[in-house]
Amino acid sequence: MNELRVTLMQANLIWQNPIANRDYFTNAFKSLVGKTDLIILPEMFTTGFSMQPEWHAESFDGETVQWLKQQASALNAAICGSMATQIDTGFVNRFILVPPEGEVNHYDKHHLFRMSQEPEKYQAGTERKTFVYKGWRILPQVCYDLRFPVFMRNRNDYDLAIVVANWPEPRRMAWRTLLQARAIENLSYVVGVNRVGQDGLGLNYTGDSLAVNFKGELLVDHAPSTPFIETITLSLEALNQFKAQFPAWRDADAFELK
Repeated sequence: MNELRVTLMQANLIWQNPIANRDYFTNAFKSLVGKTDLIILPEMFTTGFSMQPEWHAESFDGETVQWLKQQASALNAAICGSMATQIDTGFVNRFILVPPEGEVNHYDKHHLFRMSQEPEKYQAGTERKTFVYKGWRILPQVCYDLRFPVFMRNRNDYDLAIVVANWPEPRRMAWRTLLQARAIENLSYVVGVNRVGQDGLGLNYTGDSLAVNFKGELLVDHAPSTPFIETITLSLEALNQFKAQFPAWRDADAFELK
């Protein structure tokens, strides 16, 4: 499939309240029936960026994942975002992508944000992953991952990078700049979805959710601190044509992750 309709959903998350957040998104999804292929929610979309997973983390087959399956099936669209997830050995910040068919894809956040003690509460994922959905190769990333270009290096294995985040206002320029830089250097689409509002720790978020094309051009960009829902159509044909005309990827240095 050459085109993919992608919906950015920038929301003011309700602090540590999965039921209220699921209810909010359930209502918001109603306007998207038949109008999108992939919906992107922020990082930890059920709770906000909380360092108390012992209170609210769910199992991988828990209530939120079952809700995602129901919503994806009803919308005939995939839904993705991250949530605190309990595994046998502790907790992970898990990116989840649920297609309409219900087979759940996941990636566990690799770079944990030490400045908020995330490594003390969550375990780092050990595997870089890509998913395939509707013929598109997708690289899932979570917030702090964005700062590490080698980890995000396109090894000709993805067309679209998705970055879900709770990225606070004081560092909004870094967020915006790095999203564009990753698109340019990797010759790929990059979509970053952040939250707005204030969390339970008093941190403010301006959102700045962006869709960026392979030239670094902004396709979606809204006023700061405003919730929004916007759907954009991405073209795989346009991406591949540009890569053929400007094959900088052929001269990329080889790196191996250890």
